[in-house]
Amino acid sequence: MCVFTVQKMAVHKKRCLKFVVFLLPVVLGGVYCGTSLPVWTMWAKAQREDLTLASAAETKMLRSLDTFLAKYAQKLQLLLEEVAQLRVEISSLKKERQGLNQAALELASETYVGRPDWALKTSGATIDMQGTSKTYDCKENWVSRVLWFFRTPSPPDTILQPDISPENCWPLQGQQGQVVIRLPARVHLTAVSVQHIYKEVSPSGTVTSAPRDIAVFGVNADREEETLLGMFVYNVEKEAIQTFPLKDTHRAFSRIKLIVKSNWGNAAYTCIYRVQVHGKMAEPETSTETRQDKEHK
Repeated sequence: MCVFTVQKMAVHKKRCLKFVVFLLPVVLGGVYCGTSLPVWTMWAKAQREDLTLASAAETKMLRSLDTFLAKYAQKLQLLLEEVAQLRVEISSLKKERQGLNQAALELASETYVGRPDWALKTSGATIDMQGTSKTYDCKENWVSRVLWFFRTPSPPDTILQPDISPENCWPLQGQQGQVVIRLPARVHLTAVSVQHIYKEVSPSGTVTSAPRDIAVFGVNADREEETLLGMFVYNVEKEAIQTFPLKDTHRAFSRIKLIVKSNWGNAAYTCIYRVQVHGKMAEPETSTETRQDKEHK
């Protein structure tokens, strides 16, 4: 009986011990939670407040940046509009200046020369390409490729037109060359006018490409006979338009040859802006002369 009672007590102790072992972690956890939960709550609250403040600061900074960018974007737009307006005004001023220069040169031409021009393209004058020198091609010169005024060279008939704005000239190859002009009628030649531009309006600031020593020949219709009419010097220190009298041969010519023997220092090319031919139209040819000319042709 005693043995049975002892065993029963032992079993009861084991059960009590298991219960204590099971209950102890729960009690300890409750104690821990009871003491640390307020601390955890305070830390979480502090973190949330810090995040709120940081978020507010970032939001404020982003708004300030957005305002700053909007403000300067508006200023930039205004500047771009002003630049565009200035470009339009500059372009207009350039055109106005070019028009004034052209008008002044044309007026000077009319006032200074004051003679009919038989070498005018609109009147029927043309270039005899077979007797005319080669046009200078600036692509052959590597230096010209980097210059701002590089462009396709103008053809020889540029010299038969009144547009004498800077750069609008015929550049012949080298310092020597020639051009043959077909006149719209047979003319008793009295004078020839040669025109360049002033140094002050030259894009390069120089006039070294202007012709210097020039000779003029009268050429008959079949180009078999040439008559020297004069030799003269174009002086860049004088007027842009210079007229030179020609020898009176009592003959009429349907072509005129202008030979450039030298220029004012440019070794690559010589520029001619305009050539004007002056004289009196010859009487109509007789039937015999016309027939002889046709036989020559």
